[in-house]
Amino acid sequence: MSRQESVAGSAAPRPQLWRDALVAVLAGLTAMVVTAALGLWAAGATGLPGGAFPAVVAAVVVMAAGGCVGLSGDAGAIAETSASLTVMPLSVTLVGALTIAAGFLRPLRHRAVASTRELVGRAARPAALWLLTLIGLSALARHSFTVPVEDPTGGVIGDVLDDSPEVGFEVDIPATLFFGPLWLVGVLVLALLVSRRAPLPARLVRFQETVRPAAHAMVVLLLGYVALGLVVGLVVVLTRGHPAETAAVILLGLPNLVWLALTLGLGASWEGKVDGPFGLPMPQALDSVLRTPDNSTLSVRTLAEYDGRIWWLVAVAGVALLAAAFLMAVSSPARMRPWKHAAHMAVALTLTVLIVCLVARISAHYGLSLLGVGDLGGGLGGEVALRPRLWTALGVAVAWGLVTGFLGGLLASRVHRRGEEEPPTR
Repeated sequence: MSRQESVAGSAAPRPQLWRDALVAVLAGLTAMVVTAALGLWAAGATGLPGGAFPAVVAAVVVMAAGGCVGLSGDAGAIAETSASLTVMPLSVTLVGALTIAAGFLRPLRHRAVASTRELVGRAARPAALWLLTLIGLSALARHSFTVPVEDPTGGVIGDVLDDSPEVGFEVDIPATLFFGPLWLVGVLVLALLVSRRAPLPARLVRFQETVRPAAHAMVVLLLGYVALGLVVGLVVVLTRGHPAETAAVILLGLPNLVWLALTLGLGASWEGKVDGPFGLPMPQALDSVLRTPDNSTLSVRTLAEYDGRIWWLVAVAGVALLAAAFLMAVSSPARMRPWKHAAHMAVALTLTVLIVCLVARISAHYGLSLLGVGDLGGGLGGEVALRPRLWTALGVAVAWGLVTGFLGGLLASRVHRRGEEEPPTR
């Protein structure tokens, strides 16, 4: 370790490091709990029976932080319930990630270089505190509900089942305690990659010229889509009403929708289905395309059959990607050639689309059967599924990245950039 790194690594005493970590974790947890509670309140979850609201809030925060919540059911000796849920409320995720990242970076904002040891220590402390937080949330996030059943047999099924069937949820603790801290470490690493003021170890400083502009541009792209979606949501409230439903979507799943729109605008396609009373949030065209007996393809073309304005997603994606590529290029050294910008943009966009495809997928199912046959859930049985066609999405991301990266590099060549010498004046 160099002397410079050694001095940087001893910049803060250990109690202060723990205090900084505690402040970041508590701020992030508070932001996530408030966002989840407001979103669930807008969705009407305060009326859930048995005082389930706090448990549901805790479960949503766990899922938003990369944890896993499992569903279970009990319908008697010869009947069974089946339920599963895989969804990430990305509004809660985004709020928590931004808050924790800001708290993590704040003590480092006036530093030029930090040692690897210090950065690992600063990341390990909030990760350990986050692990304890997840344990506490896991203890709270469990509840069971009694499900009313229609009995077409005149009481025979009721006699067989004895009691009304129950469905409940609880945290999958081993998976949560693995993925939860991993999520937090990913947030902190991304924060270091994106922030221009965050210090890096001396031996890694040379990589910031290529990595940081691309990472920063991708984060700006994703946040720009969220901001645009927020504006659209406010317009929907002003023109069509439904403020509670719209607020629930914004506070719980806005990035799920707008980042899905980004991939669709690039030309990617998804597949899935909506069956039963459950459905997807707005827009209505999304629910209409997927509400078929079999799996359906979700793309700009299929959505445009219900609403021709969907084609604007392609134009918005093109403009947004070109702006992101230009931002990346002007933040890069002036000596960098357009073909290098194209390569960096292609890699960054492909990784971004990959992450979106992994976190935006949805899978939910509920059913009640007797001897494994039939649906006795009184119309409550259903399924919602949405998953990407991954290789197609990654392929179009590479193509868009190469084109917009090259064009962004050409546009940036007309702008004075960092490292470029001013021409001599006569």
